[in-house]
Amino acid sequence: MTTTPRVPDAEAASIEIKPLIEERMEDFAAVVNPNKRETHCWCLSHRLSAREIKERGAGDRFAAMRSLSSEPIAPGVIAYQNEVPVGWCSISPRSQIPLLAKSKLIRPVDDVDVWSISCMVVRPGYRRQGVNRRMLQGAVDYARSLGAPAVEAYPVDPEGRMDLTMAFVGTRKMFEQVGFEVIGVSDAQASRMPRLIMRRVL
Repeated sequence: MTTTPRVPDAEAASIEIKPLIEERMEDFAAVVNPNKRETHCWCLSHRLSAREIKERGAGDRFAAMRSLSSEPIAPGVIAYQNEVPVGWCSISPRSQIPLLAKSKLIRPVDDVDVWSISCMVVRPGYRRQGVNRRMLQGAVDYARSLGAPAVEAYPVDPEGRMDLTMAFVGTRKMFEQVGFEVIGVSDAQASRMPRLIMRRVL
């Protein structure tokens, strides 16, 4: 009798989390935009204005993100499973994410100079294997290594499965698994659900 091979769980597989530097831009593309569609977000929507994208990348969003990857603080981290890029987590000081820093819907809770997680993506074929959990922990570790006092995220708390079009915000359960706690509720919504303010103090 033949059996279907079991896909290795990410907890048992070799998972590494590495900051996005210029040399890893193709790995980043493999996760977020493998077809390299020109109009794709490239995780810049909260970071750069159209004018800044023009200045940094001559209007090319991939080139603009490349310029961010060469700065001292990476714009996020990439998850590798057995050396294959499988996930992306955008994490930076909140002050370096202008649209979030100025948001009237997700307002600061206090004066702590938090880092913020604004987006997460796991490639098809690697989901529901624990990659997000390991990636989030790696993102927190990266922030801690650069002196972050705390990390925040703004997920939702769905009763069932999350709408995939809004899955990039994450879920309460996902963040609770890596030590985040709810400290407030924002005025923003995703899939008609309020986005929570969750924090992990470092």
